[in-house]
Amino acid sequence: MNSTVHWTAWAVFAFFFALVTVLGFAAARWKKADLDHLHEWGLGGRRFGTLITWFLLGGDLYTAYTVIAVPALVYGAGAMGFFAMPYTIVAYPFVFAVMPRLWNVCRRHGWLTLGDFAQGRYDSHWLALAVALTGVLATMPYIALQLVGMQVVFEQMGFGGARGGAEIALVAAFIVLAVYTYTSGLRAPALIAFVKDAMIYIFVIAAIVVIPIKLGGYGAVFSAADTAFKAKGSGGILLHAGQAMPFATLALGSAFALFLYPHAVTGTLAASSGDAIRRNAIILPAYSVALGLIALLGYMAIAANVPAKGTAIVPALIAQSFPEWFAGFCYAAIALGALVPAAIMSIGAANLVTRNIWRPYVNRTMTPKQESTVAKTTSLVVKFGALAFVVFLPLQYAIDLQLLGGIWMLQVFPAIVFGLFTRWFRANALLGGWAVGMALGTSLSASVGMKPVFALPGIGGVYIGLIALAANIALAALLTLVANARGTARAGDATQAADYEDAVASS
Repeated sequence: MNSTVHWTAWAVFAFFFALVTVLGFAAARWKKADLDHLHEWGLGGRRFGTLITWFLLGGDLYTAYTVIAVPALVYGAGAMGFFAMPYTIVAYPFVFAVMPRLWNVCRRHGWLTLGDFAQGRYDSHWLALAVALTGVLATMPYIALQLVGMQVVFEQMGFGGARGGAEIALVAAFIVLAVYTYTSGLRAPALIAFVKDAMIYIFVIAAIVVIPIKLGGYGAVFSAADTAFKAKGSGGILLHAGQAMPFATLALGSAFALFLYPHAVTGTLAASSGDAIRRNAIILPAYSVALGLIALLGYMAIAANVPAKGTAIVPALIAQSFPEWFAGFCYAAIALGALVPAAIMSIGAANLVTRNIWRPYVNRTMTPKQESTVAKTTSLVVKFGALAFVVFLPLQYAIDLQLLGGIWMLQVFPAIVFGLFTRWFRANALLGGWAVGMALGTSLSASVGMKPVFALPGIGGVYIGLIALAANIALAALLTLVANARGTARAGDATQAADYEDAVASS
């Protein structure tokens, strides 16, 4: 732990933090509207065009924990850590084919969440509740892990030397985030994302050029990493025999789950048209290029012999490689990479709680202003609940729950993705499949020490999320066939075929 306060780095960090704080409050007047309506506060009025959506989704999906955790995984496991590359690439054809249909039907019916879609498509408040609870449950630890990115930055800048110093700085930063998110809603992270993404790109470009030069070039970096993995007897710069199946299934399952998370859905539904989403499915892979470069920081940390382990390696590598003023800039970029997605995640969770839990079960007659107030209050509760994860509980809890989050989110895939194309599945069958998938995924993960991969006889390691999803789909199909054979009456469907077609002209 660094006990020397680096005042120059702190000054640069404070400047950029103050800048985005001003932007966060100013965002309330950007694309001005009545923020006492939930679709304005929680979705920006669905008025974000291609460019804004690109920055918003980029800031939403490529987070501080990405910058911290992906290099840490590569540092510890080698090539296996690069599964994040294909998974973010595979996700975008899925987005191109699926998400415009979701946007169109939600726009036509005024729906704000996946729970709203499940309620309207299947006329089942229990299925809507299951979708909402899954999203909120998966989001909480995800927000907590954004805080980890900020915490290790604060520790590297010297607050870790004071008792509770990093936690105090973390609490202060999140109070500021909570206030301007409450005030400005989704407009705040959308506006801040422009600054955040520009800073991340500057940091990454500088890192991939300057650090390898200092280490003797990329050849020396890969050689040092290869030597270190061979000495350790595990990992490696190439996948080993038996790792291909875990690598491929982890990438595939993660890709299917990514855009089912509440924050991804929120960023997508905030777009101004289906075409804006399609364009982003084409250009968002540019972030995947940056992600691959960020992952290489893990190998660079090995070659540089950084005096750190785990999530601390990237801040330590920055401190070792750059002058203090630029290190402060990089730390600010990482912190913004936490603030933007944390804000969107809390808004996404708040939308779910308000529309699919509070409104149907607590107050069915809420006015638009009451609905907005509940969402704003919930966003505060979610943020500080995640903060409590980091301050009071072992970090491993948040990591374990976030790994489970991907497994859990996959279990709403049949209800949402299949539901966008077919009404064949019955609501109760989907609910039964969801319950089995959740139980099986959680128990399998627990049986292997909260790891994401389970060894199947004759196949090898397979991502647990896909195993649970297969059981989920099989049971949902079986129960649907039984209901059809018995002639059970179908529930209503609020949608029709035209609802899934493009609703507005291209933006």
